[in-house]
Amino acid sequence: MALSKNLFKISHFALCLWVLFGTTSGQLSANFYARTCPNFRSVITRAVNSAVSSEARMGASLLRLHFHDCFVNGCDASVLLDDTANFTGEKSAGPNSNSLRGFNVIDTIKTQLESQCPGVVSCADILSAAARDSVVALRGPSWNVVFGRRDSTTASQSAANSNLPSPGASLSGLISSFSNQGFTTNEMVALSGAHTIGQARCTVFRNRLYNENNINSSFATSLRPNCPSSGGDNNLSPLDASATSFDNRYYNDLINQRGLLHSDQELFNGGSTDAQVRTYSSNAATFSTDFANAMVKMANLNPLTGSSGQVRTNCRRTN
Repeated sequence: MALSKNLFKISHFALCLWVLFGTTSGQLSANFYARTCPNFRSVITRAVNSAVSSEARMGASLLRLHFHDCFVNGCDASVLLDDTANFTGEKSAGPNSNSLRGFNVIDTIKTQLESQCPGVVSCADILSAAARDSVVALRGPSWNVVFGRRDSTTASQSAANSNLPSPGASLSGLISSFSNQGFTTNEMVALSGAHTIGQARCTVFRNRLYNENNINSSFATSLRPNCPSSGGDNNLSPLDASATSFDNRYYNDLINQRGLLHSDQELFNGGSTDAQVRTYSSNAATFSTDFANAMVKMANLNPLTGSSGQVRTNCRRTN
């Protein structure tokens, strides 16, 4: 009888752990918050839809936040940490400074979730869900997001500077950068399709307009007034011809030498990825499927789970 009581206590304790953490194994799960914060998905989706409705570019910004988080030591919300007097985070890294945006949308979501389920939903999980919801809001594909990531207590400016691909990267550089994260070349080409939405600053494509030859001349001419050879660094141009709609137009633009960034046009420049670009340009469904599958893979890059990390109550600072 005593043994039965003890077994019951152990089983009850295990159940309580499952309710508290969503899983006893530390693995990501679609139902991680089913008991602890059942409405968290709708809170995130509503906030993302509202933000994207107000400014379509925000969808691209939230997708990029997730990407810039996951490529630097895994999907752990390290990119959201503000610098302090004693800490230099990733926001001030070269690829992020004066470039990443959407932090206020994440703050809004976190505040709403903290009021409903204090200390439960991680910032890393918010980033992952917001990226998917952003693509859906811009008429792109959906994919299954699993949850249970925890938030880092540190960040690495040096890793952000070295791990994130540059807009001036060569094809071999892009392949290497993505390979370092476990992606195939085809997955790199698919994920680059994220540039079918959003805008870029003049400073990152100016050299292409004035010094490169593999660019459509009328395209370059049309962009130069908004991106002069000097000045206007922060003036924006769309990354493809339908930058508020998630589609396969990006790849058609590359075939026509209308890639905005040097790194974009590298995907179609007589190299090993030309055939993949042609496939995506002629088959939107194939691109959507490959992009969604690659996003699932990206969201699973080295997450903190179980007792690792923490669930930040404010995404900008550690608890």
